[in-house]
Amino acid sequence: MRKYLNGIALAVAALCVVPVAAWSVSAQGGAPAKGPSYTMPEYNQFTACQAEKDAASKVKCLDGFVSQFPNSTLMQYVDVIYYQTYYQLKDFKKAIDYADKLVALGDKADLASRVSAMEFRVQVFPYAYTTKDPDYQTQLTKQRDSALEAVKLLQQYKAAPNSKLADADYKKYLAVDYAAAGNADLQLKDNADAVTAFKSALDNNPSDALTEYHLGLAYLALTPPQSLDGFWALARSVDLKVPDADKVKDYLRRAMLAYEQPGCVPQVDPQLTDLLQMAANSPTRPATYTIPSADDLNKLRQSNDTSNIIAVINSLSAGGDNAKMTWLAFCGAEYPEVVGKIIDVQKSDNYVDFMVFTGATSQEMQAATMPNMDVKVWTSSPPPGAVSTPPATGDAGTQGASAAPQITPQPDVLKLGKDDAIRFSGTVVSYDPSPFMLHWDNVKVDPSIIPQKVAPAKRPARRR
Repeated sequence: MRKYLNGIALAVAALCVVPVAAWSVSAQGGAPAKGPSYTMPEYNQFTACQAEKDAASKVKCLDGFVSQFPNSTLMQYVDVIYYQTYYQLKDFKKAIDYADKLVALGDKADLASRVSAMEFRVQVFPYAYTTKDPDYQTQLTKQRDSALEAVKLLQQYKAAPNSKLADADYKKYLAVDYAAAGNADLQLKDNADAVTAFKSALDNNPSDALTEYHLGLAYLALTPPQSLDGFWALARSVDLKVPDADKVKDYLRRAMLAYEQPGCVPQVDPQLTDLLQMAANSPTRPATYTIPSADDLNKLRQSNDTSNIIAVINSLSAGGDNAKMTWLAFCGAEYPEVVGKIIDVQKSDNYVDFMVFTGATSQEMQAATMPNMDVKVWTSSPPPGAVSTPPATGDAGTQGASAAPQITPQPDVLKLGKDDAIRFSGTVVSYDPSPFMLHWDNVKVDPSIIPQKVAPAKRPARRR
C-alpha cells in the first residue's frame, strides 16, 4: 500500500489546527464563547507541553496533563499534539489512535479539528498497517468507514458560513478520501464499492494516475469482470504516467490477451496502441470502444469451420470490422487439406512461393488468372527464425502451437509449375487486404500430386 499512497502532502496544517488564541471563537458560527472553560493551571500545563521541543519529552508531558486533568475541555487540542508528535516519532498506529480519539469527541471538538484529524488518519493509515498485522482486515474496514466519514465532515466544513477552504483544496481532499475508501474496499474485495469510490475520486482529481490504475484493477475484479472498462482505466493510468508504467502496460497487454485469446499473440499490439491513444483523450470509455472476447472469437470459429478456408477468404476479402474479427479468430490456424491452381512460381534460394488461386468449385479454379494465396514451401532447411508462423495464444480449435514448427524440406515441389493443381496443409500467417493475398507458411505439399521423375527416352540404334 505504501507504494500506491496518493502523492499528496499531509494536510494537518492547511486544514486548520486552531491556535489557543482562537479557541473562544466557534468554528461553525464564529460567535464568541462566554469565557474560557479551563483553569489557569490547565492552561499553563498545556502551553508547557506545547512548547516542548523534544518529541519524547512532549509525549511524557501530555501524559502528565491527561493524568492530572482527565476531563479538561482542552482535550481536543491535547489529542492534536499527541497525533502530530507520534507522527514525528514514526509511531503511526498511536498517531492514528489519537486522531480517532479526537474525532470520537464529536461535538465536544470543533469541526475544523475533527476534519483535520480525520484527513490525517486517512492519509497515515498506509504507513501504520500492513497485511502482516493480524487485525488488518478489521483495520481496513475502519479505514474505509473513516474515509467516507471524512468526506461527510469535509462537506460540512466547506458548507460552514465562515469556511475559508478553497475549492481546489476541497476537491483535492475529497479525491484523497474517496481514493482511500476505494483502496480499502479493493483489499476487502468489495470491488463494486471500490469502483464507486474510485470514480468519485477521479471526479475530483481526473489526473490521478494511481487512482485510475486502482479503478482498472477493481473493474477487472468484479464478478463478472467489466473488462473493457478495466482496460480503459489501466490504459489511462499509463497515459498519466503511473509509477512503473511499463509494468502496468505489460500487465494490460497480458490481460487483453487473456480476455480476447486471438489466434496470434502479436495481434493485440495494435489494439493496445489504439487503446492508449484513445484513453489519453477521454477519462471514460465511450460506448463505441470494444474488442471481441474469447467467446466471440470461438463462436466465429465454430460457425466458420476452420477446414473451410473459402469461408475465411470470403470474410477477409470483404474487409471492414468483420474481416478484422475473422483474422483475430483465424490467424495462425492450421489447415489439413487445401487445394488450388498454381498461377505463378517464384523461386528463391531455399524456398519457392507458389502463387495459387483457390475457390469453391473446380470450374472457378480452372478459370482463374490471378492468385489469392501465397504458399511458401521450403526446398531446403530454413535458417533459424526464418519460418514466419506467428506465436499462438493457445489451443483454440485448430490454432497453431506456440512451439517452433519442424520443417521437412520438399525439393521435389520444384517439379510443379504454372497451371498445375496443388494440394497442401499449412498455417495461415498473414494477409494483404488489397489486392487480396493470403500468406501461408509451415506448408507440406501432398507428395501424391508432385510429378514423378520421367525416365529419358532411349536413343534409336545407329545404322551401320
